[in-house]
Amino acid sequence: MTARDEVVSAIGDALGDVLEREITGLTEDTRLFDDLRLDSSKVLELLMLVEMAVGITVDPDDLDIDHLRTVRSFADYVESRQAIGEGVS
Repeated sequence: MTARDEVVSAIGDALGDVLEREITGLTEDTRLFDDLRLDSSKVLELLMLVEMAVGITVDPDDLDIDHLRTVRSFADYVESRQAIGEGVS
């Protein structure tokens, strides 16, 4: 499993926990708000679960709604936070 696969898997697991249902057919093109019906009240919980799963810290000043449009955009954001945590810019 690649590092990217691990991030996407962690996002999928967190989404299942937050939405309290099994998430099937998840792809990087899955839209978090439109396809999965994620709402703003669940975003904080999602962020906390992903933070714990992959060992990142989300900077609220750095987070933009565009980072949460799709699984791909969120995975890109998570990977960018991992790079910052490793001292890579």
